[in-house]
Amino acid sequence: MRETPDITRKNESLDSVSWNILGQVYTPKQMSADSFSWHAVFPEESFVPPHVHPHQDEYIYVLEGRIDLILDGKTQVAHTGDLVRMPRGIPHAFFNNSGVPAKALFWAAPAGKLVELYQRIHNMSSPAEVVKVAKEYGVVFLPPISSSNVTAAHEAASSSEPTGALR
Repeated sequence: MRETPDITRKNESLDSVSWNILGQVYTPKQMSADSFSWHAVFPEESFVPPHVHPHQDEYIYVLEGRIDLILDGKTQVAHTGDLVRMPRGIPHAFFNNSGVPAKALFWAAPAGKLVELYQRIHNMSSPAEVVKVAKEYGVVFLPPISSSNVTAAHEAASSSEPTGALR
């Protein structure tokens, strides 16, 4: 994959593609060997369980809503306009416990095999199968965590600390 000079317009994707990943919609915006970016829509109560990218850094720029996260064992909250940084090898998970859909721009560097992974797990309905397949593409899922733990931690956090760690 080589980068091309162009604009990926609002509400458009590369090659008119979008992927349904366990109910979340991922729309590719940019692809090259060096990086891959995609727009993501997280419906209410959706999540990505704890996982690690051993060879990629991953980022989330929150466009709308709130995303509850576990980053390297710490529960945190990202709001509209926040940038989440997840260096390679650091366990992370995201949850939409906000009661409304959340939207974000994700990107990973280098791209690795994420495009191929999303193509393969598109419309796959079994989370267990997604976890099994992901390992073949360099994404390692960890034992699950209850999203209710993240919700409880969020509710306990001070609303005056929108981007800080939860207590």
